[in-house]
Amino acid sequence: MIRFYNGKILSMCDGAEISDEEIWVHDDKICYVGEEKTDMPQFSREIDLCGNLLMPGFKNAHTHSAMTFARSLADDMPLQEWLFNKIFPLEEKLTEESVYYFNKLAVMEYLTSGITASFDMYYYRPSFAQSNIDCGFRSVICGVGGTFEEMEKDLLRFSNLHPLISYIPGTHAEYTATIDSLKDLSKLSHKYETPVFAHNSETLKETEECIARNGMTPTALFESLGLFDFGGGGFHCVYLSEEDMDIFARRGAWVVTNPGSNSKLASGIAPLTAMMNKGINIAIGTDGASSNNALDFFREMYLAAVLQKLSEKDAGACNAMSVLKMATIGGARCMGLKDCDTIACGKQADLIVMDLQRPNMQPINDVVKNIVYSGSKENVALTMVAGKILYEKGEFFIGEEPRLVYEKCDALLKGMLNG
Repeated sequence: MIRFYNGKILSMCDGAEISDEEIWVHDDKICYVGEEKTDMPQFSREIDLCGNLLMPGFKNAHTHSAMTFARSLADDMPLQEWLFNKIFPLEEKLTEESVYYFNKLAVMEYLTSGITASFDMYYYRPSFAQSNIDCGFRSVICGVGGTFEEMEKDLLRFSNLHPLISYIPGTHAEYTATIDSLKDLSKLSHKYETPVFAHNSETLKETEECIARNGMTPTALFESLGLFDFGGGGFHCVYLSEEDMDIFARRGAWVVTNPGSNSKLASGIAPLTAMMNKGINIAIGTDGASSNNALDFFREMYLAAVLQKLSEKDAGACNAMSVLKMATIGGARCMGLKDCDTIACGKQADLIVMDLQRPNMQPINDVVKNIVYSGSKENVALTMVAGKILYEKGEFFIGEEPRLVYEKCDALLKGMLNG
Protein backbone atom coordinates (compact mmCIF):
# COMPACT_ATOMS: atom_id res chain seq x y z
CA MET A 1 0.00 0.00 0.00
CA ILE A 2 1.26 3.47 -0.94
CA ARG A 3 0.44 6.65 0.93
CA PHE A 4 0.51 10.14 -0.62
CA TYR A 5 0.39 12.90 1.99
CA ASN A 6 1.26 16.54 2.76
CA GLY A 7 0.17 17.85 -0.61
CA LYS A 8 -2.65 19.33 -2.63
CA ILE A 9 -5.30 17.11 -4.24
CA LEU A 10 -7.17 18.03 -7.42
CA SER A 11 -9.65 15.18 -7.63
CA MET A 12 -11.59 16.56 -10.64
CA CYS A 13 -14.75 15.48 -8.80
CA ASP A 14 -15.76 19.01 -7.87
CA GLY A 15 -14.34 21.22 -10.58
CA ALA A 16 -11.23 23.14 -9.56
CA GLU A 17 -11.62 22.52 -5.83
CA ILE A 18 -8.29 21.75 -4.15
CA SER A 19 -8.09 19.76 -0.91
CA ASP A 20 -5.27 18.81 1.46
CA GLU A 21 -6.50 15.25 1.93
CA GLU A 22 -4.21 12.28 1.60
CA ILE A 23 -4.58 9.34 -0.77
CA TRP A 24 -3.89 5.66 -0.17
CA VAL A 25 -3.37 3.21 -3.01
CA HIS A 26 -3.79 -0.54 -2.58
CA ASP A 27 -2.86 -2.77 -5.51
CA ASP A 28 -4.32 -0.99 -8.57
CA LYS A 29 -7.00 1.09 -6.84
CA ILE A 30 -7.44 4.16 -4.67
CA CYS A 31 -8.58 2.80 -1.33
CA TYR A 32 -8.73 5.93 0.82
CA VAL A 33 -9.25 9.66 0.31
CA GLY A 34 -9.43 11.73 3.47
CA GLU A 35 -7.75 13.29 6.45
CA GLU A 36 -4.75 11.78 8.22
CA LYS A 37 -5.72 9.01 10.63
CA THR A 38 -4.25 8.25 14.02
CA ASP A 39 -4.50 4.50 13.44
CA MET A 40 -2.47 3.96 10.27
CA PRO A 41 -1.99 0.69 8.36
CA GLN A 42 1.40 -0.60 7.26
CA PHE A 43 2.52 1.09 4.04
CA SER A 44 5.08 -0.24 1.57
CA ARG A 45 5.94 3.36 0.80
CA GLU A 46 4.93 6.80 2.08
CA ILE A 47 5.39 9.67 -0.38
CA ASP A 48 5.64 13.16 1.07
CA LEU A 49 4.24 15.44 -1.62
CA CYS A 50 5.89 18.46 0.00
CA GLY A 51 3.02 20.68 -1.05
CA ASN A 52 2.91 19.42 -4.63
CA LEU A 53 -0.24 18.47 -6.52
CA LEU A 54 -1.71 14.98 -6.98
CA MET A 55 -4.30 14.67 -9.74
CA PRO A 56 -5.71 12.17 -12.26
CA GLY A 57 -3.44 11.45 -15.19
CA PHE A 58 -4.11 12.84 -18.64
CA LYS A 59 -5.77 10.55 -21.19
CA ASN A 60 -4.44 10.67 -24.74
CA ALA A 61 -7.69 10.07 -26.61
CA HIS A 62 -6.23 9.78 -30.10
CA THR A 63 -2.78 8.63 -31.13
CA HIS A 64 -0.79 6.25 -33.28
CA SER A 65 1.91 5.46 -30.74
CA ALA A 66 4.28 3.39 -32.86
CA MET A 67 4.56 6.24 -35.37
CA THR A 68 7.45 7.53 -33.29
CA PHE A 69 9.56 5.97 -36.07
CA ALA A 70 8.62 8.88 -38.35
CA ARG A 71 9.25 11.72 -35.93
CA SER A 72 10.89 14.57 -37.90
CA LEU A 73 11.25 12.26 -40.88
CA ALA A 74 8.52 13.62 -43.15
CA ASP A 75 7.64 17.18 -42.23
CA ASP A 76 6.56 20.47 -43.78
CA MET A 77 4.12 19.04 -46.32
CA PRO A 78 0.30 18.80 -46.68
CA LEU A 79 -1.56 15.93 -45.00
CA GLN A 80 -2.47 13.92 -48.11
CA GLU A 81 1.05 14.17 -49.59
CA TRP A 82 2.60 13.39 -46.20
CA LEU A 83 0.32 10.40 -45.71
CA PHE A 84 0.34 8.77 -49.14
CA ASN A 85 3.88 9.60 -50.30
CA LYS A 86 5.84 9.30 -47.06
CA ILE A 87 4.01 7.50 -44.28
CA PHE A 88 2.13 4.69 -46.04
CA PRO A 89 5.26 3.42 -47.90
CA LEU A 90 7.25 3.25 -44.65
CA GLU A 91 4.40 1.59 -42.76
CA GLU A 92 4.55 -1.29 -45.21
CA LYS A 93 7.95 -2.11 -43.72
CA LEU A 94 6.77 -2.30 -40.11
CA THR A 95 6.99 -5.59 -38.22
CA GLU A 96 5.70 -6.97 -34.93
CA GLU A 97 9.09 -6.23 -33.38
CA SER A 98 9.32 -2.67 -34.64
CA VAL A 99 5.81 -1.78 -33.45
CA TYR A 100 6.66 -3.24 -30.04
CA TYR A 101 9.69 -0.98 -29.58
CA PHE A 102 8.39 2.13 -31.30
CA ASN A 103 5.36 1.94 -29.01
CA LYS A 104 7.58 1.50 -25.98
CA LEU A 105 9.37 4.71 -26.93
CA ALA A 106 6.00 6.49 -27.12
CA VAL A 107 5.00 5.15 -23.70
CA MET A 108 8.12 6.65 -22.19
CA GLU A 109 7.25 10.02 -23.68
CA TYR A 110 3.66 9.71 -22.46
CA LEU A 111 4.83 9.08 -18.92
CA THR A 112 7.00 12.19 -18.89
CA SER A 113 3.93 14.17 -19.94
CA GLY A 114 1.66 12.78 -17.23
CA ILE A 115 -0.32 10.63 -19.68
CA THR A 116 -1.64 7.44 -18.08
CA ALA A 117 -3.59 5.93 -20.99
CA SER A 118 -3.70 6.04 -24.79
CA PHE A 119 -6.49 5.48 -27.30
CA ASP A 120 -4.46 3.98 -30.09
CA MET A 121 -5.21 3.06 -33.68
CA TYR A 122 -2.45 1.19 -35.46
CA TYR A 123 -1.15 -2.04 -36.96
CA TYR A 124 0.24 -5.23 -35.38
CA ARG A 125 -2.17 -4.97 -32.48
CA PRO A 126 -0.98 -8.09 -30.58
CA SER A 127 2.57 -6.72 -30.48
CA PHE A 128 1.30 -3.27 -29.54
CA ALA A 129 -0.77 -4.71 -26.69
CA GLN A 130 2.16 -6.74 -25.38
CA SER A 131 4.40 -3.68 -25.43
CA ASN A 132 1.96 -1.81 -23.21
CA ILE A 133 1.48 -4.78 -20.89
CA ASP A 134 5.25 -5.15 -20.49
CA CYS A 135 5.54 -1.44 -19.67
CA GLY A 136 2.58 -1.53 -17.27
CA PHE A 137 0.81 1.13 -19.36
CA ARG A 138 -2.93 1.34 -20.01
CA SER A 139 -4.23 1.46 -23.57
CA VAL A 140 -7.50 1.23 -25.44
CA ILE A 141 -7.07 -0.24 -28.90
CA CYS A 142 -9.22 1.32 -31.61
CA GLY A 143 -10.11 -0.94 -34.54
CA VAL A 144 -8.91 -0.08 -38.03
CA GLY A 145 -11.73 -1.70 -40.00
CA GLY A 146 -11.73 -4.94 -41.99
CA THR A 147 -14.31 -7.64 -42.52
CA PHE A 148 -16.96 -8.39 -39.92
CA GLU A 149 -15.13 -11.59 -38.95
CA GLU A 150 -11.78 -9.82 -38.56
CA MET A 151 -13.26 -7.02 -36.47
CA GLU A 152 -15.21 -9.40 -34.27
CA LYS A 153 -12.09 -11.48 -33.67
CA ASP A 154 -10.21 -8.37 -32.53
CA LEU A 155 -13.07 -7.23 -30.31
CA LEU A 156 -13.28 -10.56 -28.50
CA ARG A 157 -9.52 -10.99 -28.26
CA PHE A 158 -8.49 -7.60 -26.97
CA SER A 159 -11.49 -7.04 -24.72
CA ASN A 160 -10.40 -10.01 -22.61
CA LEU A 161 -6.64 -9.97 -23.00
CA HIS A 162 -5.40 -8.08 -19.91
CA PRO A 163 -6.73 -5.57 -17.35
CA LEU A 164 -4.58 -2.82 -18.94
CA ILE A 165 -5.92 -3.45 -22.46
CA SER A 166 -9.39 -2.80 -23.83
CA TYR A 167 -10.86 -2.43 -27.30
CA ILE A 168 -13.32 -0.20 -29.16
CA PRO A 169 -14.22 -0.93 -32.80
CA GLY A 170 -13.39 1.63 -35.44
CA THR A 171 -12.15 2.28 -38.94
CA HIS A 172 -9.34 4.51 -40.11
CA ALA A 173 -11.51 6.92 -42.10
CA GLU A 174 -14.24 7.13 -44.72
CA TYR A 175 -11.65 7.64 -47.48
CA THR A 176 -9.77 4.44 -46.64
CA ALA A 177 -12.88 2.30 -46.14
CA THR A 178 -15.49 0.79 -48.42
CA ILE A 179 -19.23 1.08 -47.88
CA ASP A 180 -19.36 -2.68 -47.36
CA SER A 181 -16.71 -2.53 -44.61
CA LEU A 182 -18.58 0.34 -42.93
CA LYS A 183 -21.76 -1.74 -43.03
CA ASP A 184 -19.86 -4.61 -41.42
CA LEU A 185 -18.63 -2.23 -38.73
CA SER A 186 -22.21 -1.12 -38.10
CA LYS A 187 -23.31 -4.75 -37.86
CA LEU A 188 -20.58 -5.40 -35.27
CA SER A 189 -21.54 -2.29 -33.30
CA HIS A 190 -25.17 -3.36 -33.17
CA LYS A 191 -24.39 -6.97 -32.26
CA TYR A 192 -22.27 -5.94 -29.26
CA GLU A 193 -23.88 -2.53 -28.61
CA THR A 194 -20.49 -0.86 -28.72
CA PRO A 195 -19.37 2.65 -29.73
CA VAL A 196 -17.41 3.23 -32.93
CA PHE A 197 -14.63 5.75 -33.71
CA ALA A 198 -12.93 6.98 -36.91
CA HIS A 199 -10.93 9.87 -38.30
CA ASN A 200 -13.57 12.36 -39.33
CA SER A 201 -13.43 15.59 -41.34
CA GLU A 202 -9.77 16.19 -40.57
CA THR A 203 -9.24 18.28 -43.71
CA LEU A 204 -11.46 20.25 -46.04
CA LYS A 205 -10.28 18.06 -48.94
CA GLU A 206 -11.32 14.88 -47.13
CA THR A 207 -14.73 16.32 -46.32
CA GLU A 208 -15.43 17.66 -49.80
CA GLU A 209 -14.34 14.41 -51.47
CA CYS A 210 -16.62 12.42 -49.19
CA ILE A 211 -19.54 14.66 -50.20
CA ALA A 212 -18.64 14.17 -53.87
CA ARG A 213 -18.54 10.37 -53.44
CA ASN A 214 -21.52 9.89 -51.16
CA GLY A 215 -23.59 13.03 -51.33
CA MET A 216 -23.02 13.69 -47.64
CA THR A 217 -20.32 14.47 -45.08
CA PRO A 218 -18.41 11.70 -43.26
CA THR A 219 -20.50 12.32 -40.13
CA ALA A 220 -23.79 12.12 -42.06
CA LEU A 221 -22.59 8.97 -43.83
CA PHE A 222 -21.65 7.29 -40.55
CA GLU A 223 -24.98 8.32 -39.06
CA SER A 224 -26.90 6.93 -42.06
CA LEU A 225 -25.20 3.58 -41.55
CA GLY A 226 -26.02 3.46 -37.83
CA LEU A 227 -22.41 3.82 -36.69
CA PHE A 228 -23.33 6.29 -33.92
CA ASP A 229 -26.28 4.32 -32.57
CA PHE A 230 -24.26 3.33 -29.49
CA GLY A 231 -22.13 6.45 -29.19
CA GLY A 232 -18.52 6.64 -30.28
CA GLY A 233 -17.14 9.65 -32.07
CA GLY A 234 -14.54 11.11 -34.38
CA PHE A 235 -10.91 12.10 -34.34
CA HIS A 236 -9.98 15.65 -35.43
CA CYS A 237 -13.44 16.88 -36.57
CA VAL A 238 -12.05 20.13 -37.93
CA TYR A 239 -14.70 20.60 -40.62
CA LEU A 240 -17.96 19.54 -39.01
CA SER A 241 -21.03 21.29 -40.40
CA GLU A 242 -23.86 22.53 -38.20
CA GLU A 243 -25.79 19.38 -39.10
CA ASP A 244 -22.76 17.24 -38.23
CA MET A 245 -22.48 18.89 -34.83
CA ASP A 246 -26.18 18.31 -34.23
CA ILE A 247 -25.63 14.60 -34.90
CA PHE A 248 -22.73 14.49 -32.43
CA ALA A 249 -24.78 16.30 -29.80
CA ARG A 250 -27.86 14.12 -30.29
CA ARG A 251 -25.88 10.88 -30.21
CA GLY A 252 -23.69 11.87 -27.26
CA ALA A 253 -20.69 11.19 -29.50
CA TRP A 254 -17.18 12.40 -28.70
CA VAL A 255 -15.04 14.83 -30.63
CA VAL A 256 -11.35 14.17 -30.03
CA THR A 257 -9.45 17.32 -30.92
CA ASN A 258 -5.79 17.22 -31.95
CA PRO A 259 -4.67 20.86 -32.06
CA GLY A 260 -0.93 20.19 -32.33
CA SER A 261 -1.19 17.92 -35.36
CA ASN A 262 -3.92 19.98 -37.03
CA SER A 263 -1.82 23.12 -36.65
CA LYS A 264 1.43 21.59 -37.91
CA LEU A 265 -0.28 20.03 -40.94
CA ALA A 266 -2.23 23.26 -41.54
CA SER A 267 -5.45 21.26 -41.46
CA GLY A 268 -7.34 23.95 -39.59
CA ILE A 269 -8.79 24.74 -36.17
CA ALA A 270 -11.64 22.61 -34.88
CA PRO A 271 -14.56 24.82 -33.74
CA LEU A 272 -14.50 23.68 -30.11
CA THR A 273 -16.39 26.71 -28.83
CA ALA A 274 -19.32 26.00 -31.15
CA MET A 275 -19.20 22.35 -30.13
CA MET A 276 -19.25 23.17 -26.44
CA ASN A 277 -22.17 25.51 -27.00
CA LYS A 278 -24.06 22.55 -28.45
CA GLY A 279 -23.12 20.34 -25.50
CA ILE A 280 -20.83 18.06 -27.50
CA ASN A 281 -18.43 15.87 -25.52
CA ILE A 282 -14.78 16.74 -26.18
CA ALA A 283 -11.51 14.98 -25.41
CA ILE A 284 -7.91 15.68 -26.47
CA GLY A 285 -5.32 13.62 -28.33
CA THR A 286 -1.78 14.14 -29.53
CA ASP A 287 -2.11 12.17 -32.78
CA GLY A 288 1.13 10.41 -33.76
CA ALA A 289 4.67 11.69 -33.34
CA SER A 290 5.05 11.63 -37.11
CA SER A 291 2.70 14.58 -37.51
CA ASN A 292 2.96 16.43 -34.20
CA ASN A 293 5.98 15.77 -33.54
CA ALA A 294 5.84 15.67 -29.74
CA LEU A 295 3.60 13.58 -27.51
CA ASP A 296 3.21 16.45 -25.08
CA PHE A 297 -0.16 17.02 -23.39
CA PHE A 298 0.79 20.39 -22.00
CA ARG A 299 1.28 21.69 -25.51
CA GLU A 300 -2.03 20.15 -26.59
CA MET A 301 -3.93 21.74 -23.72
CA TYR A 302 -2.38 25.13 -24.36
CA LEU A 303 -3.14 24.99 -28.08
CA ALA A 304 -6.69 23.74 -27.52
CA ALA A 305 -7.35 26.83 -25.42
CA VAL A 306 -5.48 29.57 -27.26
CA LEU A 307 -6.46 28.55 -30.79
CA GLN A 308 -10.11 28.95 -29.80
CA LYS A 309 -9.38 32.38 -28.38
CA LEU A 310 -7.64 33.32 -31.60
CA SER A 311 -10.26 31.94 -33.97
CA GLU A 312 -13.14 33.39 -31.92
CA LYS A 313 -11.29 36.66 -31.32
CA ASP A 314 -12.37 36.25 -27.71
CA ALA A 315 -9.80 35.85 -24.91
CA GLY A 316 -12.54 34.36 -22.72
CA ALA A 317 -13.24 31.45 -25.08
CA CYS A 318 -12.41 27.89 -24.02
CA ASN A 319 -11.31 28.53 -20.44
CA ALA A 320 -8.64 26.57 -18.60
CA MET A 321 -10.98 24.39 -16.57
CA SER A 322 -12.92 23.25 -19.63
CA VAL A 323 -9.63 22.22 -21.27
CA LEU A 324 -8.40 20.38 -18.18
CA LYS A 325 -11.67 18.45 -18.08
CA MET A 326 -11.18 17.47 -21.73
CA ALA A 327 -7.67 16.23 -20.90
CA THR A 328 -8.66 14.13 -17.89
CA ILE A 329 -12.33 13.29 -17.32
CA GLY A 330 -13.25 13.76 -20.98
CA GLY A 331 -10.52 11.49 -22.28
CA ALA A 332 -11.27 8.77 -19.73
CA ARG A 333 -14.98 8.68 -20.51
CA CYS A 334 -14.43 8.93 -24.24
CA MET A 335 -12.19 5.86 -24.02
CA GLY A 336 -14.60 3.91 -21.83
CA LEU A 337 -12.25 4.18 -18.83
CA LYS A 338 -14.92 5.25 -16.36
CA ASP A 339 -12.85 4.07 -13.39
CA CYS A 340 -9.90 6.26 -14.39
CA ASP A 341 -11.54 9.69 -14.56
CA THR A 342 -11.31 11.13 -11.04
CA ILE A 343 -9.66 10.60 -7.65
CA ALA A 344 -12.15 8.71 -5.49
CA CYS A 345 -12.28 5.48 -3.50
CA GLY A 346 -12.52 2.47 -5.76
CA LYS A 347 -11.19 4.27 -8.82
CA GLN A 348 -8.09 3.07 -10.63
CA ALA A 349 -4.87 4.58 -9.30
CA ASP A 350 -3.85 6.30 -12.52
CA LEU A 351 -2.29 9.36 -10.93
CA ILE A 352 0.31 12.03 -11.51
CA VAL A 353 2.23 14.36 -9.22
CA MET A 354 2.74 17.89 -10.50
CA ASP A 355 5.78 19.66 -9.09
CA LEU A 356 4.57 23.11 -8.06
CA GLN A 357 7.99 24.10 -6.74
CA ARG A 358 9.20 25.20 -10.16
CA PRO A 359 9.43 28.79 -11.42
CA ASN A 360 6.68 28.29 -14.03
CA MET A 361 4.23 27.30 -11.30
CA GLN A 362 4.91 30.26 -9.03
CA PRO A 363 3.13 32.14 -7.64
CA ILE A 364 0.19 29.77 -7.22
CA ASN A 365 -2.63 32.15 -7.98
CA ASP A 366 -4.65 29.46 -9.77
CA VAL A 367 -3.45 25.86 -10.04
CA VAL A 368 -5.68 24.91 -12.98
CA LYS A 369 -4.64 27.92 -15.04
CA ASN A 370 -1.00 27.27 -14.19
CA ILE A 371 -1.31 23.72 -15.52
CA VAL A 372 -3.02 24.68 -18.79
CA TYR A 373 -1.27 27.95 -19.60
CA SER A 374 2.20 27.63 -18.06
CA GLY A 375 2.60 23.95 -17.23
CA SER A 376 5.17 21.75 -18.91
CA LYS A 377 6.69 18.29 -18.72
CA GLU A 378 9.25 19.60 -16.23
CA ASN A 379 6.41 19.71 -13.71
CA VAL A 380 5.61 15.98 -13.94
CA ALA A 381 7.39 14.47 -10.96
CA LEU A 382 5.64 11.09 -10.92
CA THR A 383 3.32 9.04 -13.11
CA MET A 384 1.45 6.04 -11.73
CA VAL A 385 -0.67 3.58 -13.73
CA ALA A 386 -2.83 0.95 -12.03
CA GLY A 387 -1.08 1.58 -8.72
CA LYS A 388 2.46 1.17 -10.08
CA ILE A 389 4.93 4.02 -10.39
CA LEU A 390 6.24 3.93 -13.96
CA TYR A 391 8.05 7.26 -13.94
CA GLU A 392 9.52 9.29 -11.10
CA LYS A 393 11.90 12.24 -11.14
CA GLY A 394 13.38 11.40 -14.53
CA GLU A 395 13.62 7.63 -14.02
CA PHE A 396 11.54 5.03 -15.86
CA PHE A 397 10.28 1.79 -14.35
CA ILE A 398 8.99 -0.05 -17.41
CA GLY A 399 11.14 -3.17 -17.31
CA GLU A 400 13.82 -1.95 -19.74
CA GLU A 401 16.56 0.64 -19.71
CA PRO A 402 15.84 3.75 -21.81
CA ARG A 403 19.18 3.51 -23.59
CA LEU A 404 18.35 0.01 -24.84
CA VAL A 405 14.97 1.18 -26.15
CA TYR A 406 16.62 4.07 -28.00
CA GLU A 407 19.27 1.81 -29.52
CA LYS A 408 16.72 -0.75 -30.62
CA CYS A 409 14.49 1.88 -32.21
CA ASP A 410 17.45 3.39 -34.08
CA ALA A 411 18.46 -0.01 -35.45
CA LEU A 412 14.92 -0.89 -36.52
CA LEU A 413 14.43 2.45 -38.26
CA LYS A 414 17.70 2.13 -40.15
CA GLY A 415 16.53 -1.26 -41.37
CA MET A 416 13.26 0.27 -42.64
CA LEU A 417 15.00 3.15 -44.40
CA ASN A 418 17.65 0.96 -46.01
CA GLY A 419 15.53 -2.09 -46.71
